[in-house]
Amino acid sequence: MPPAPRSTPPPRPSLTERRKAETQLEIARTAAALFTERGAAVTAEEIARTSGVALRTFYRYFRTKEDAVVPLLANGVREWLDDLAVPPAGPEALPVNEVLERAARRALTPADEPAAEALRWTRGLLRAMPDDPALRAVWHRVHHDSEEALRPVLARLTGANPWAVRLAAAAANTAMRIAVEEWAAGDAAPDGPRGPGALAVPTLRALTAGLPELDAPRRAYTGNGREKGEARGR
Repeated sequence: MPPAPRSTPPPRPSLTERRKAETQLEIARTAAALFTERGAAVTAEEIARTSGVALRTFYRYFRTKEDAVVPLLANGVREWLDDLAVPPAGPEALPVNEVLERAARRALTPADEPAAEALRWTRGLLRAMPDDPALRAVWHRVHHDSEEALRPVLARLTGANPWAVRLAAAAANTAMRIAVEEWAAGDAAPDGPRGPGALAVPTLRALTAGLPELDAPRRAYTGNGREKGEARGR
């Protein structure tokens, strides 16, 4: 049987967009280092100066000094969502909960040293948050936004009703957050058996255990932007 046709991948960001994203991530790394070292005493001027950009450029990218760490904090969640949105490569129909677990492990297990460094900066930020409510609010906003972005992805994967999709998105997103927070509270390596990727799997299983919609096979792509069984005209 020939493989099922795959939907067209999204267009690659323009060179300008990629350069902007790289600049934002570089500023985020600098901000994370400063917040880890000095906490709430860090200023936007200091972040801009250390990053090698003008203060006006800094404020073109970020509204506040705390917002500067968003690209770093959101990186793992973004990779998870991107992974889930990719059509399956073969005919195998895995249960949705297994698809979630595999994608979570890949997103939170560093593939190289820059990814491991980003997780270590995230650990430093999380340890600084108890004394910095504004920084903690950014962390929770990042996860609120990721939960909102996860809902349409899960709707496509499961075909479940909106209530069930919302519950599943809340449970899965919370599992990702708890896994990173638990890892950050200790000193385990980011890529070891107690790393965030490894912790994400049992956390996902615990929080999604009462959601039968995630036990069903992932819905197959038809190649026209719909999944098999999706009603037309909705």
